[in-house]
Amino acid sequence: MSYHLGIDIGSSSIKAALVDSETGKSLGVVQEPKTEMSMQAVKNGWAEQDPNDWWLHICNAIQALKKQFNITSTQIDGIGISYQMHGLVVVDKGGNPLRNSIIWCDSRAVNIGNDAFKAIGEDKC
Repeated sequence: MSYHLGIDIGSSSIKAALVDSETGKSLGVVQEPKTEMSMQAVKNGWAEQDPNDWWLHICNAIQALKKQFNITSTQIDGIGISYQMHGLVVVDKGGNPLRNSIIWCDSRAVNIGNDAFKAIGEDKC
């Protein structure tokens, strides 16, 4: 048998789904961590998360699915990934995160966006 793996990287958790490649039937979904992920808010309006935490939870979710359904990595023939919108992950040449990710609910640039909208004009925006 072969399977597809769906991974949703959300701001509150990672969800991973296992789907039968032949039938398209969803076999199971796991969530990692079991409780909501933490978010760093160093200042009011800031929202950041550590991308390394996402990776840890992705690995844990995949391992849980493999164990629950007694499958191997070689049986997974496709992976789909969705990610929280408007996230910024800055990485070095090796793909390692240089800082926490600024995530979608961060609002530190709202005034800059509003000023740009006014300067550029409603017609162009």
